[in-house]
Amino acid sequence: MSFKKFHPLIKEALLARNMETPLPFQKAILSKLKGGMDVYGIAPTGAGKTTAFILATVHKLKAEAFEDSPRALVMVKDKAAALVLKEQFEHFTNETDLRIYCAYDEYDLEKQKEEIYFGVDIMIVTPKRLNKLYFLNGIHLGQLQLFIMEDAEFLMRNNYQNDVLRVTESLKKCQYVIMAEKLSPKLKSLQENMMSHALIVSS
Repeated sequence: MSFKKFHPLIKEALLARNMETPLPFQKAILSKLKGGMDVYGIAPTGAGKTTAFILATVHKLKAEAFEDSPRALVMVKDKAAALVLKEQFEHFTNETDLRIYCAYDEYDLEKQKEEIYFGVDIMIVTPKRLNKLYFLNGIHLGQLQLFIMEDAEFLMRNNYQNDVLRVTESLKKCQYVIMAEKLSPKLKSLQENMMSHALIVSS
């Protein structure tokens, strides 16, 4: 698909970055993401995986803030990845009022709980910090619409899959997106537990 059917503010941001047409992988996956399907996006670095889910997320949230609870959650491997991703999101949200928040281990937990309480739309979070926040009632996921795992190989290498499953067990209907370079057996096993009808889009 093209970029034509995205929210007007997204199209403005794309034009500002001279992005006129999607890359082949983006063309294949964007319609699935916009359609609300659970998806494995399997492609090498440079295929446009991150930009694809950023565009789909901002579009799904209608490029506007809503109430206080996160509606999109992106799991990343560490603080550095969280901060880089936040900056990438901001390229497409600067003209919106969407609130993006990073939660990682190297930060005071009580401060994070307080800051999250005041309202977040898109949460970028590391696995262990998500579990601490969730089990200490520091984050409400009742409004969550989109759960994304970026560079998901790290989840399997570090045996974080149980941390993921503990959180997803209590979620209502939610769209799941896993982005990775390769679809390992461990990564594929998540399909049985939380995304049984997931499509695999690869390049």
